[in-house]
Amino acid sequence: MITLKDPILPNDDGSARPLTFRKRFFLPPDRKIRMARLYATSHGVYRASLNNKPVGDECMAPGWQSYKKRLHYQVHDIGRLLEPGAENTLLVDVGPGWFASALSWVCRRFVYGIELGVLAQLEVQFDGTDEPIVVCTDSSWSATTSAILRSEIYNGEVYDQQRAIKINGENAQLSQNVWFETRVSSTAVAPMTSPNGPPVRVTERLQPRSISKSASGKTIIDFGQNIAGRVCVKHLLKPAGHEVTFRHAEVMEDGELETRPLRTAEAKDTVVCAGTILSDWHPSFTFHGFRYVEVTGWSDEDSEMPLTKDSLVAEVMHSDMRRTGWFSCSNDEVNQLHKNTVWSMRGNFLSIPTECPSRDERLGWTGDLNLFAPTATFLYDTGGILGDWLQDLYADQMDEHKDWEKGMVPLYVPNCLMGAGPGDDGWHHMPNGVWGDAAVMIPFQLYMTTRDINILSRQYDSMTQYLEKGVRRGHDGLWDPYQWQFGDWLDPSAPPNNSGRSRTDGTFVADCFLIESTRRMAVIAKELHKPEDFAHFNAVYLQLLTAFRMKYVTPAGLLTPDTPTAHALAIVFDLLPFSETSGVSSREHVSALRISRALRFDDFSISTGFVGSAFLLPSLTKTHQDTLAYQMLLSPSLPSFLYPVRMGATTIWERWNSRKPDGHVNEASMTSFNHHALGAVTSWLHECVGGIKAAEPGWKTVLIEPCVNRMVSRAEVIYESVYGRVECRWALDNDTLSIDIAIPPNSYACIILPDERGRRSQGLKQNDHWVGSGRYHFKSEYKRADEPVEAILPPWGRSGF
Repeated sequence: MITLKDPILPNDDGSARPLTFRKRFFLPPDRKIRMARLYATSHGVYRASLNNKPVGDECMAPGWQSYKKRLHYQVHDIGRLLEPGAENTLLVDVGPGWFASALSWVCRRFVYGIELGVLAQLEVQFDGTDEPIVVCTDSSWSATTSAILRSEIYNGEVYDQQRAIKINGENAQLSQNVWFETRVSSTAVAPMTSPNGPPVRVTERLQPRSISKSASGKTIIDFGQNIAGRVCVKHLLKPAGHEVTFRHAEVMEDGELETRPLRTAEAKDTVVCAGTILSDWHPSFTFHGFRYVEVTGWSDEDSEMPLTKDSLVAEVMHSDMRRTGWFSCSNDEVNQLHKNTVWSMRGNFLSIPTECPSRDERLGWTGDLNLFAPTATFLYDTGGILGDWLQDLYADQMDEHKDWEKGMVPLYVPNCLMGAGPGDDGWHHMPNGVWGDAAVMIPFQLYMTTRDINILSRQYDSMTQYLEKGVRRGHDGLWDPYQWQFGDWLDPSAPPNNSGRSRTDGTFVADCFLIESTRRMAVIAKELHKPEDFAHFNAVYLQLLTAFRMKYVTPAGLLTPDTPTAHALAIVFDLLPFSETSGVSSREHVSALRISRALRFDDFSISTGFVGSAFLLPSLTKTHQDTLAYQMLLSPSLPSFLYPVRMGATTIWERWNSRKPDGHVNEASMTSFNHHALGAVTSWLHECVGGIKAAEPGWKTVLIEPCVNRMVSRAEVIYESVYGRVECRWALDNDTLSIDIAIPPNSYACIILPDERGRRSQGLKQNDHWVGSGRYHFKSEYKRADEPVEAILPPWGRSGF
């Protein structure tokens, strides 16, 4: 890894100055190139060009890893860019990126090191000889400060077009004196590895929907969709020294760009013009979460090259994952909810899975992903990106820092605040349920999706360390009740700036997840042929289950706490006592009635936070309350699943009421408009409304069980499994139900028709409809009325009193 020999002062705001590295080399004219590769990585994020042509289409390489333990490198095919018989110039620009930018609400810079650097090796092999030309990063390279004067993840970039002209050598006399010597960086290079996940790329470009004036007369561009990405200027011409600034935000409020939800993030890009046309410019080492852009220094009223809809585009950026899952139904609002979930996933899977792409955070929160993982693994092929992220989780989990306990799972990965200084007290040392359980549940989810046993074996130590050492336990083996928990985070009843104050006890939520993680751990040990570990974890699971029932289930069968979140978790995780004689759980029946009662008293409004919302509808369909589940999905109340859709949302919001009915933004300091966690309900759309679910790892066996209801007249779901495409389509035409199913080769399906739901116990049975690969059509009468459940209202109804 090389860096600038003589350190330069940071910018006035304390940020690192981006650098450009250069190497010139000659290729002989009389040899035919057989293969040419560039292997590259950096401390910071980089982009490379060869002979003024970009090397690859990756953005933000090498991505974000736990840089002190792992560092990705990229391999580029550069044969088409080389010029035999001439001097070739390799340029590598390096910006602070996640390596040195201000990170988190603490705004801590230089978390991983203070020196930006590049490590590269260029190899050219020729026909007829085994002697390649090899160019490595060493002291023969030169470097200079970049044309990017300032760049940070949260705050954006400042680009100097005049300096770019100097560096690129368009004026030879000016370019002679801007290059300086390099040296080996003093920052240690972590073990390098090739990434498993796809790189970040621009995957779509959006034209402006409108250009208008704000209430104060500022130019506002609306791209019509909340995204993670950047603006690309197609053409711009302004006098030398003139500045054009682009400020990004997700929402407007009172006719102005609303930046309060960004907190300290400036989200601003600036171009310092050179008096010549600037074409196809975009910031290189940052991204923003935005729908709206405020432009200063350039307007649609300019006499020369005015701002028009053709002047720029919004470039959508995310890890370039392969799409695998689709859903649609007869309700347009539900379709928009699903679309919003897809957009939020795209906006939050950028190198790592984050919680939001806009404010001064953008961290890999473990709990958010744990809840969203079933949805994520259905919508996209996430094996690579999540596999890489889990390696960082293990690396940070086992960190040797004196303030860290081995086995404890960080709240966010990479753990950029571990051991941070003042302003961070408490954040880097906090065992927590749900968030910590990501170490077990996410590998298990990937295994169920892909059937890749290697993910379990690779993460096995991480999983066992969490359950053995990373849980702060009480005397009964469950969580210590005096350990603070996030719990059902962002329960809508919680105060705006005290989001953990939920109606459901946080320890209860953590205990539910601990029991489920332990159960899955026993399954994992069995899959990996570890009989002793299986026996151990299965015994612990049964002990915890007994302790849970003694602690939370009364002799009368009531569950404490008596909230929809509590009952939903107990039902979905099978935590309630089971009757061997009746084949059902009487306690589960009580919980089902308590959920129904609570939802009816709440007039079908949402009373669950991050955790409960992911399990509410599955608990209703599991207890055969399909109509109530559909009512909750389609409820017009506030809060509700579709309220953001009706308020014009194009992504999933962090809060149910991130924007209030009067159009104003929620007053809380933590209010994101692109936050995938509450999109976890989409998994229920796939599995219950659509009706397909993996019954065996890798979808070797598929369960087809659509929850048909007259509130939706048709639904379609498609999933590209490792065996091929699984499809289920159903439609209601008066009293006639049609179902079309497709099962891929080498797979099997158990089909449970709607009139059989509710008359069978859990588990697949030999006398169910079993089919092999192929296409199948079913047609039957559907006589259920599906009458809506009535709300329990006071005498004055829904009017105030």
